[in-house]
Amino acid sequence: MEVTLLGTGAPAGLPRPDCPCAACATALGPDARAATALLVDGALLLDLTPGAAFAAARAGHSLGGVRQVLLSHPHDGPPVEVPAGLPQPVRVPDGRELTLLTGHRVRAVAMDAGGTGYAVTGPDGRRLLYLPPGGAPAGLETATAESYDMVLADAVGRPDALARLRAVGSVGPTTDVLAVHLDHDVPPGGELRRRLAAAGARAVPDGTTLVVGAYEDVPDVPRRTLVLGGARSGKSVEAERRLESFPDVLYVATGGTRGGDTEWAARVAAHRERRPGSWRTSETTDLVPVLAADGPPVLIDCLSLWLTDVMDEVGAWDDAEWAGGGEKALRERVRELTEAVRCARRTVVAVSNEVGSGIVPATASGRRYRDELGRLNAAFASECEQVLLLVAGQAVVLRG
Repeated sequence: MEVTLLGTGAPAGLPRPDCPCAACATALGPDARAATALLVDGALLLDLTPGAAFAAARAGHSLGGVRQVLLSHPHDGPPVEVPAGLPQPVRVPDGRELTLLTGHRVRAVAMDAGGTGYAVTGPDGRRLLYLPPGGAPAGLETATAESYDMVLADAVGRPDALARLRAVGSVGPTTDVLAVHLDHDVPPGGELRRRLAAAGARAVPDGTTLVVGAYEDVPDVPRRTLVLGGARSGKSVEAERRLESFPDVLYVATGGTRGGDTEWAARVAAHRERRPGSWRTSETTDLVPVLAADGPPVLIDCLSLWLTDVMDEVGAWDDAEWAGGGEKALRERVRELTEAVRCARRTVVAVSNEVGSGIVPATASGRRYRDELGRLNAAFASECEQVLLLVAGQAVVLRG
């Protein structure tokens, strides 16, 4: 089964008409995207958009062989003109299945928002799932027998849709996840590719033709990632974003509850509200067993608080205790942690503060903490496939 993406953008396209934002201003060349529409084996058109016939011609195809046109979502604005020779577009009721004369079978999938998804099985048995913008499948409660070969979805706007599909096995390690309905809420180019790769997805330019079931371009999700940044740099949001398309994430909070500290409680509450409801939380600084265990992805927030706790335990704030064995004990704890990261088999995303670029602390204990955090970050980063530095909410790739 062959799929040509006549467009990969949001319904309004990218750039949006008359939008002055930075993302639209830079959406040029291959980053410019028409509204999403798919041509399957030249016989099935999923979503009819303005200029579909010209888009097909530019991609080296014709719409002359299309036998069925299906709409996945309401189209705002003036009605789209149906090119001569095309059947009238229809929307299939949820759960209904169509069988085309070409041998394609199409099943309408219910969404949790407006729109209809379509599961298409080709004559060769390959399976793809196409979801409308802003939608995730509804009613997925039991594991499926096999994963789709290709999924085309709003991976940026609704990453939880991928999490739901992964939870029931509809998206597996070899599923080619294509991001479509791309809008101006994520900068184009390298930033978009980086974010999608973290979710095991990718984007392709308009006009790209893909063979369903060809896995050579499916990105590998980095197994170990360290996200660094200063205060309010966006490092926690970035770390959470990297795992929001996966179900059953274990969120390890190393800061504790700090009873009586209302400001800290407000920070913790804000983090909890931001996280998907399917994630589990564990408040602990005992990270080695967490990293050694098999299981779903783990997000550690953050290493700087882990270091504070360990320095408390080894007496690092007292010069005599530090010289009498505290320094050696801390080095051993850091070695154990980095060894656990090296051997970890689960996906790990860790957050840490970058404090070495600011004012030199006025106290010896403050300088000691700054130095030890720098050493910890360097040791942890050396075991990670990807290291990011967040500055003003922007991710700078240091490794990977």
